[in-house]
Amino acid sequence: MTTQTQSLRMAVDIGGTFTDMACFDEAEGKISFGKALSTHGHLHEGIQNTLDGAGIDLAHGYLFLHGSTIAINTLLERNGANTALLITEGFRDIYEIGRVNRPDAYNLFFSKHVPLVPRSKRHEVSERLRADGSIHRPLDEARVRALAQQLKAEQIEAVAVLLLHSYRNPDHERRVKAILQEEIPGAFICASHELSQEYREFERVSTAVANAYVGPRVSTYLGELQEHLADKGFAGDFYAVQSTGGLFPLEHARRDCVRMLESGPAAGVIGAQAICAQLGLPDAIAFDMGGTTAKAGVISEGRPLTTGSALIGGYEKALPIQIPMMDIFEVGTGGGSIARVELGNSLRVGPRSAGSMPGPVCYGRGGEEPTVTDANLILGRLDEHNFLGGEMPLYMERARAAMDEKVAKPLGLDATRAADGILRIAVTQMSHAVKAVTTERGLDAGSFTMVVYGGAGPLHASAIAREIGIRKVLIPYAPGYFSAYGMLFSDLRYDYVRSVFRRLDGLSFDEIEAIYKEMEDEGRAAISASQIRPEEIVFERAADMRYFGQEHAVTVDIPHAYFEQRDRAGIKTHFDEVHKVRYGTSAPKEPADIVSLRVTVLGRMKKPPRTEVAPGKAQVEASALRAHKPVYFRGAGDYVSTPVFKRDLLRSGNVIEGPALIEEHASTTVVQPGDTLCVDSLGNLQISIGSDRT
Repeated sequence: MTTQTQSLRMAVDIGGTFTDMACFDEAEGKISFGKALSTHGHLHEGIQNTLDGAGIDLAHGYLFLHGSTIAINTLLERNGANTALLITEGFRDIYEIGRVNRPDAYNLFFSKHVPLVPRSKRHEVSERLRADGSIHRPLDEARVRALAQQLKAEQIEAVAVLLLHSYRNPDHERRVKAILQEEIPGAFICASHELSQEYREFERVSTAVANAYVGPRVSTYLGELQEHLADKGFAGDFYAVQSTGGLFPLEHARRDCVRMLESGPAAGVIGAQAICAQLGLPDAIAFDMGGTTAKAGVISEGRPLTTGSALIGGYEKALPIQIPMMDIFEVGTGGGSIARVELGNSLRVGPRSAGSMPGPVCYGRGGEEPTVTDANLILGRLDEHNFLGGEMPLYMERARAAMDEKVAKPLGLDATRAADGILRIAVTQMSHAVKAVTTERGLDAGSFTMVVYGGAGPLHASAIAREIGIRKVLIPYAPGYFSAYGMLFSDLRYDYVRSVFRRLDGLSFDEIEAIYKEMEDEGRAAISASQIRPEEIVFERAADMRYFGQEHAVTVDIPHAYFEQRDRAGIKTHFDEVHKVRYGTSAPKEPADIVSLRVTVLGRMKKPPRTEVAPGKAQVEASALRAHKPVYFRGAGDYVSTPVFKRDLLRSGNVIEGPALIEEHASTTVVQPGDTLCVDSLGNLQISIGSDRT
């Protein structure tokens, strides 16, 4: 319940380079922003810096929302807890054997995934359930206690538990967890059924191990942040952002840490969805480029595309995570990505990043290797005196000297050509992220509008669109803070799944309805237990379906009407259509199976209002023009005198022909020659992509 003094809903997203904050004052209907360099090792300091910079008093907040890369970074950097695995006797090695994927049959240097838990720390538990959940062999509790004492002596920090068929009957897993908590009270214990109630033992054990591996670090961090907020006078509720873009309470986040893997990127997609809803735009690509990575997701028919699992670390060596999350593809290219000349005079950009410390050379914080940001400064797209509204000076000469020494001279180029080459490589790499969520999903990228955000996204939006053949780009309100801003549009969310294995043509609608109802009741109870009271509770149903004889399934959103009308033919036709979009083919005459049932329970939160910008004429007012400056464009082959506009002084209906730069506090939009920019009624920059030859 908000009061006059506690009316602030604050959202903070921690990235590899910058920490962003968005704050919605519900009493005044006002939104404010803050940005500061991320303070790795003491992340709460960067968070506090964003709040202080925006003049936000935590004592006036009633809700704190948070997304962080700490979970995904712990997995990728492999610096998590000393973890053990307890698994059903006879299945000790399924985590290492995996699916025996061999994506490149002729690659002599191929190497498999490396488990997070070595074989020496994987222990067998004497017990066995049948596939229907009935007991074949009782749990040997004495053996579990002996193992727990052994793990305690080995100073194990976290334990994952995977027992066969626990998705049908979790009793044995619950008992093992209880014994471990009694014997090793300080350890982080994770049972697989708490995260996933689907079949596929390898994916479930991988998920449980990943959660245990990151758990101590993430849980400790969240606890320390909670203490910091309390010390600063915050007495409200703390919610984390899940990889679905939904919110869940702090106590759940500290237990199910793996659900935060893609929290920041997912919030950005939620923000893009809100923009699309305001404009009546059904389909869009959400593209986010920050300091370390670039990410892409898809909004189709007004809804973000999600997946029930993801591969963390790339397909070849990946470890699967079997939880609902946004279908997001990520590449290691961002503003801080380091450019270097490798063997054979080949120029490479990323995935190594300068991060926030030392950062790009032009930050003047000790960086010595040129980055994408340095290239943009050299090419005139960033202003050394007007970066972050002039709060943070950039150093052109340092960037140019590093570019000359590290890249240009080894390649026999000047600094300008070297910088242009870096951007060309970066753009190509980032286009792969967009293709991965569109073309590789059976979607035509060229038919989508690309919503571009992140501090570095608008700098490269036009170039990426040209690379892929996209004709429309939209730069939303406050792109440099957009993931934090998107959190303000997130809802309370709980996702549930049950594996059922039923033939569609013999389906018992009463049985299926009972399973759906059980999951919906569980979600309603979880939201009712929350301190937050949503405006409404919404249920969304889906099913994982496949043709008879297939191994893998496709998730199909199924409207309630199909179940109310007991319409088997409608469900089958709907599945055929989704399968055809995804794989380019369908089999309407083949029978289908329902593998798993899914329910999403949403507690709708009050959304921040969007006010329209003042109307104007097609011609931009003179006051909005800040300067003219030379900017390099490859199509022109040289620097071109380019107008620089202040975004906050643009008006609805303004039209700008490229080339142009649109500057705002945390981002700069590049309008290339041949592009046409129009400001819409909500202040979004809508760019029609032209041609370099125009």
